[in-house]
Amino acid sequence: MVPSGSPVQPEEVPPVYLEDASGLKGGHADRVIVPADDAAVAAALREASAAGNGVTVSGAGTGVAGGRVPFGGWVLSLEKFTRLEVHPGYAVAGAGVLLRDVHAAALASGQLYPPDPTETGSSIGGNIACNASGSRSYRYGATGAWVERLRVVLAGGRILDIGRGEPLDFDPGTVPLPAVTKNTAGYLLRPGMDWVDLFIGSEGTLGVITEATLRLVPAPKAVLAGLVFFPSDDEAVTAVEQWRATARPRMLEYFDRPSLDLLRTRFPEIPAQARAAILFDQEMASEDDPEIDLWLERLEGTGALEDSWFATTANDRERFRRFRHTLPELVNDAVRRSGAMKMNTDFAVPLARNREMLAYYRQRLEEDFPGRYVIFGHIGDAHVHVNLFSDPANPGQAAELLADFARHAVELGGTVAAEHGVGKRKAQLLALQYAPEHLEAMRAIKRRFDPAGILGRGTSVA
Repeated sequence: MVPSGSPVQPEEVPPVYLEDASGLKGGHADRVIVPADDAAVAAALREASAAGNGVTVSGAGTGVAGGRVPFGGWVLSLEKFTRLEVHPGYAVAGAGVLLRDVHAAALASGQLYPPDPTETGSSIGGNIACNASGSRSYRYGATGAWVERLRVVLAGGRILDIGRGEPLDFDPGTVPLPAVTKNTAGYLLRPGMDWVDLFIGSEGTLGVITEATLRLVPAPKAVLAGLVFFPSDDEAVTAVEQWRATARPRMLEYFDRPSLDLLRTRFPEIPAQARAAILFDQEMASEDDPEIDLWLERLEGTGALEDSWFATTANDRERFRRFRHTLPELVNDAVRRSGAMKMNTDFAVPLARNREMLAYYRQRLEEDFPGRYVIFGHIGDAHVHVNLFSDPANPGQAAELLADFARHAVELGGTVAAEHGVGKRKAQLLALQYAPEHLEAMRAIKRRFDPAGILGRGTSVA
């Protein structure tokens, strides 16, 4: 790691800047730049543009689509952008601030920053770049809904300070958007979008986000959480369909039978007869809120097991949070030990097609990967993640199956990227969702803001 203006040989670049959580191999770079302010970012980008050197923006390295992995050129790390100020109703955060620090600072002031991607060690800049969401997005939406202002440095060195409601001064064009609640596939071009919309979800390919103003809301007075176990998958899915119509939880998370079997290694108290589970939580006005009784009524007739778990205290809810976050940790550990690349989906479909997509997943997985998969995640948004334990000697089998899943999601009116972006690993999937003319409209935006094509080469449409 060296300051701006001090080139090093490729072999001297620390490995931490050449990888991320995607497992994408082969990253390499000629230089690492660690600026401390916007002016230094602008100077580095002007130098890169003049020389035609590619620039990969580096956050915390928690992304799972490979966008942070450089294949040549320079790495621009935003780790020094750590300003964090909390005010009534909003926070100002540098791109290098970690999500967990925003959550903690907001909570200490009696406020809530709603976005909650599973990986709280992610950076705010990275969250905005891929429009990350997470479990609470069922009620609160993705990161972009909570961004009020951005500071962005363009490839040519121009520094923008842009806010919500400031219209673009050009026509961005239009691409068809699927009828899903979450979508981060490419540039979501549409009439009436503002400057902030343009950069959210652009995966570091249109400009370098250095700072954001984030909207906060009052922290809830109380929260009811439930981990509801079911004797069958069908009963769990039916319960979700009912609760969508009758309740306003802020999360509805799903665990299939293989997920529960894996979790039993850490949580042996999971009921033996449980074959699926749904995690919910509901904000309440107080710990005596009538919503508690309403949830008990909602559980009647759903087939929920009597030994499901419920919590109203922060300590008990922390147990549920650990339950939810332990699963991807176990999956990642199993993948690392096997030596395989992580193979997982990020597809979402319209809510009405959720059951159909789940059935397709299960059918194909039992045919091709029996005993080597888990399905879990954001069922409230019809956005569950399939994770495969692939054979390191035959990665093509898993890749072919995931491509088939992507095609089927699009056939059902869905998206190939709901919350992670497409990065480098999944950029080819954009051609499944968009026609050539729509991809060209995105590339036209890319050329407008980055004529030399230096930012995020190989990522998304770049």
